[in-house]
Amino acid sequence: MFIGSFIYLTFWFVLRCCKRASHRKVSRTIRTGSLFEKSKSSLFSWMKFIYRFSQGLRQIDMIDDDVAGSSKTLSAMAKRIRQVCISAMERHGYARGRFGNAWKRKKWVFGLMGVKDKRRRLVLKLVEKRTRRHLVPLIRQHVKSGSAIISDEWRAYKNVLTNMGYKHYTVNHSRWFADPHSGSHTQHIERAWMTIKGHIRRLRGNRTEMLLEEHLKVLEWSSWLGSKHPDGPLGRLFKDIWKSFPV
Repeated sequence: MFIGSFIYLTFWFVLRCCKRASHRKVSRTIRTGSLFEKSKSSLFSWMKFIYRFSQGLRQIDMIDDDVAGSSKTLSAMAKRIRQVCISAMERHGYARGRFGNAWKRKKWVFGLMGVKDKRRRLVLKLVEKRTRRHLVPLIRQHVKSGSAIISDEWRAYKNVLTNMGYKHYTVNHSRWFADPHSGSHTQHIERAWMTIKGHIRRLRGNRTEMLLEEHLKVLEWSSWLGSKHPDGPLGRLFKDIWKSFPV
């Protein structure tokens, strides 16, 4: 009820001001300086899009759901919302700079997941190679010394992390899903990878480095901020939109 009333009122509210220097009337709509500025989509369509975006709905599904009339319009709306999420991550110190150089050189996404009770925190980085030189510094940067790390037996960090002060447990996936001796498993990150791969596949032919970075940051936003909010990703998204456009 509240959202419907809000949309109705914004269609009618127009602010007029007068500049003393020129005595020229300047019209400003409720969209000026907001997320919706220069967008031809109705505010009702924007509300539907924000709601569907927070649910993780694909753009092709939004077209079928009559959120917008074209994929071009949806892409423009999605880009604005992704920037809101990225800005939120930067404000909280979770996003620091770009991932690297041209995407044609970046062939792998390296993922880390922190698990504590029911909390899940993702860190996703583009890397050129899966070597020790590329992966170990990222582990040192994002994982506190003394933490327990569970991984497969990839040679880049095998027999290395323990010497760095971590408690390192491995799982031989060619033999079992969980190690029979320690009980260690990587099912949390494996489930997350299914979601991540699904997002990347949706990019289809638009797999530029910048676009991929943005999508990975949105996944991190969902993990670090969206799921943490008492009203879920939708509540967090409205809060971050207000922070980005405090009109």
